Amino acid sequence: MADSSSHINVATSPAVMSATDEREKSKKISGLSALWPFMLPYRLLMAAAIFALVLTAMISLALPLAVRRVIDNFGSADGAILDQYFLAAIAIAALLALGTGLRYALVTRLGERVVADIRKAVFDRVIGMSPSFYENIMTGEVLSRITTDTTLILSVIGSSVSIALRNMLIFVGGLVLMMLTSAKLTALVLLIVPAVIIPILVLGRRLRVISRENQDWIAASSGSASEALTAVQTVQAFTHEKISRRQFSDVTEQSYDAAKRRIATRAAMTMIVIFLIFTGVLGVLWIGANDVRADVMSSGALIQFVIYAVMVAGAVAALSEIWGELQRAAGATERLIELLQTVDSVQDQEVPLSLAKPVRGRIQFENVTFSYPARPAVKALDEVDLMIEPGETVAFVGPSGAGKTTIIQMILRFYDPQTGRILLDCHALSDLGRDAFREHIALVPQDPVIFATSARENIRFGRPDATDAQIETAAKAAAAH
Repeated sequence: MADSSSHINVATSPAVMSATDEREKSKKISGLSALWPFMLPYRLLMAAAIFALVLTAMISLALPLAVRRVIDNFGSADGAILDQYFLAAIAIAALLALGTGLRYALVTRLGERVVADIRKAVFDRVIGMSPSFYENIMTGEVLSRITTDTTLILSVIGSSVSIALRNMLIFVGGLVLMMLTSAKLTALVLLIVPAVIIPILVLGRRLRVISRENQDWIAASSGSASEALTAVQTVQAFTHEKISRRQFSDVTEQSYDAAKRRIATRAAMTMIVIFLIFTGVLGVLWIGANDVRADVMSSGALIQFVIYAVMVAGAVAALSEIWGELQRAAGATERLIELLQTVDSVQDQEVPLSLAKPVRGRIQFENVTFSYPARPAVKALDEVDLMIEPGETVAFVGPSGAGKTTIIQMILRFYDPQTGRILLDCHALSDLGRDAFREHIALVPQDPVIFATSARENIRFGRPDATDAQIETAAKAAAAH
């Protein structure tokens, strides 16, 4: 038999991950659709946020109309009309400010609420996963997903999606109003669109891959730090500090290098798009100025068209930047959904059996064979038969690797055997609910864990309903009072 105490958790670094798998998970921002079940319960809040968003977009599109009226009436003999247009413009600006503030409050609140639910859902999932799950992923990486990845999603839901939708409305509405203002100038502007779309598509694909790689290295960095700090006494006892520092530094530098590539790609995409857009707008403005001189259109109409063109150009530029954020959030969403959809190797029955009360504590191993998932070729237990009667005291003695820890883990059903059965009071553990029988098992680990709370709450950890008197009695019995 082999002992599990020598088993080491190993996480696969991004360097050895399948590049094909990474790309398949990052090709589309449709991964964000997995957030919908978390957002659906707050549809009223979403509806209010969308209403405020549409309102601000419509008001923004109305503002250039007021500006046109003001400019075209500069030479009007009736000053009252000019005053009315100025007052109308001020009213529109006030509505815009109010709507923008309302949109920000609603969207940010929605983002915070959804991300809080995601964090709780992921933690609820991983806290109940069997130890075999943590043989294939470092705890630090799980923490990185709960913190770093959810922060990305918060940024998207609480800001980027709102900005993206608003700019899409500005883009479409501004384009329509540009067409109504001057079809000729609008046609010239549309000639610029292909030149803008091409770099977004080409550089966007590369940005998706780099963003996912960046997030993977961040998670690996967190995992490396968590692993070293969790075993800090072991690290120091073997004077492994320099090696641990170097390993953490290497992983962190890999993350930084990936971040530099992501930043360079996104900066290049933004630079190209903005240059092409504003160069085109200036060219169109040049043609429009000649039309004003030829009395083909009024000065106010040209200013109105220019404002719409700038709004449309700004919307496209903003969308090109936000696209990168959406891609990063899509990758983060995929990583979180992977955790939520992970199938645990240890499953309870849909309708588990119940233990008869009082529990006697008769433990039986019937021809149990078990290998750890990370070492399937090595048998930790090989056809073990064991009977422990109620009230009997049994000690497992043997060299390292004999299977002592493994037997305890099997009794707690941290793993299921490949063959054979483990029974408690003549019921197979696989037929019982894990919570139902674990609450009758007391465990004193070789390396006790102290949680960041009071001594009283640490003692109460195994029995949340224990009274203060019972806690004090237990502390005295353990010579800890």
